[in-house]
Amino acid sequence: MTTLSAMARFDRASVMPFADWLAVGVALALPWSTSATAIFIALWLVAALLTVDPAALKRELVTPAGGLPVLLWCLGAMGMLWADVGWTDRLGGLDGFNRLLLIPLLLAHFRRSGRGNRVVCALLVSSAVVLLVSFVMVLAPGPTWHGYVNGVPVHDDIFQGSNFAICGFGALGYAILENSRLGRRTASALFVIGALFLANFALVAISRAAVLVIPILALLLGWRLYRWKGVAGVAILIVAIGSIGLLFSPSLHKRLNQSIQEFQIYRATNAGTSIGEHIAFLKESSAIVAAAPLIGHGTGSIPQQFRKITAGATGVSAEATVNPHNQTFAVAIQIGLVGALVLWAMWIAHLLLFREQGVWHWLGTVVVVENIVSSIFHSHLFDFNNGWLYVFGVGVLGGAALRQRDAVSGHP
Repeated sequence: MTTLSAMARFDRASVMPFADWLAVGVALALPWSTSATAIFIALWLVAALLTVDPAALKRELVTPAGGLPVLLWCLGAMGMLWADVGWTDRLGGLDGFNRLLLIPLLLAHFRRSGRGNRVVCALLVSSAVVLLVSFVMVLAPGPTWHGYVNGVPVHDDIFQGSNFAICGFGALGYAILENSRLGRRTASALFVIGALFLANFALVAISRAAVLVIPILALLLGWRLYRWKGVAGVAILIVAIGSIGLLFSPSLHKRLNQSIQEFQIYRATNAGTSIGEHIAFLKESSAIVAAAPLIGHGTGSIPQQFRKITAGATGVSAEATVNPHNQTFAVAIQIGLVGALVLWAMWIAHLLLFREQGVWHWLGTVVVVENIVSSIFHSHLFDFNNGWLYVFGVGVLGGAALRQRDAVSGHP
């Protein structure tokens, strides 16, 4: 039995580096291809299940950071029982919850492996290539790739905005927090890369979520560095940069004018502008949740509920959607306020996971805060690219932060 146990430990140890490289593959593929990302995730899951230590996984499952995502999935699975839709729709609704199951597995894996830095570097390098292509498309304009917005070579401006905001503030924070360890040249290079990620927003179509995310992350960075003095300094800087941006950034100026015009059109005519649609979806979502506040209408019920509430309406209110464009409502419509409370408890638990000082904690905070803020306007946990960015971000960075905490405390 002792020999068999030793062989099992050896096999797990030999496969673990392979699982780490598959996670690197996920990070490299995510900014570019959904198909390649899905393949690498499936392969990583197989490798991780072969290497996982059941005791280590159990340790993560009993913590809020690892257990609450699983609890949210369990509520989503239970919600299929009372949904008044077909099983195809129920299973389709559960698909948005499924990726949450990987969070405790990622936490357990990267708490042991110590190679989370490779995954972080892979995402930064891959995203930097997207950034370079984006600048080329803007500065040397021509036909856009696959008909996308100019400056957005792959995916869409919403995911690109989320990814660039995370990479930008991640690189800036890394350069500042690790300046003494990295050395002047490396820290300066990281700082410039982070600044270029954020400068891209001035040239490319900027999402409305990014307009809110960027100032909040900037204020958080100021708080991490100098507490209230840092917040005050960053606030002044935001006002100055925002004023300059409104004067000299065509993208930001266009987005602001477009938003004002869309709101005015919606108020005057109830026409289907982008802002009008979001307002209508929020109103309709509130009414849908109010009809079944405690446990919701069941998993997979969102399209059916919007078809019901928009029947007979006119203008933008007549547009049935399959996505309420708000993560809290996307959960509450299906599994009620109970599910929404678990969602917010999960977000808070992940924020607390990164509450300490240090670069891993800063990077994790950026991932969680970006997801929370952008989920006011989108159902990002249920979107493929943004959802996996959050899951792997929290899992890899959280595992690395826990490993660092264990090393400091002397725990195995």
